[in-house]
Amino acid sequence: MLEQFSPDTQFIIVIAIIALLFLLVFFNNKRNKQKHYDRKNRDFRRNFYEKKQNKKED
Repeated sequence: MLEQFSPDTQFIIVIAIIALLFLLVFFNNKRNKQKHYDRKNRDFRRNFYEKKQNKKED
């Protein structure tokens, strides 16, 4: 696929692709941390009982 480009250009393209993948993983990881780690200071017992009471109310 990259044979049509010179070796220097191939190297630059590969580095750019790796950098892009790194950034995608980095931002996805950051988003996942915000979703999971900011849940009421990760107090399982409090979250569990609040969800249980919310279920009873519904």
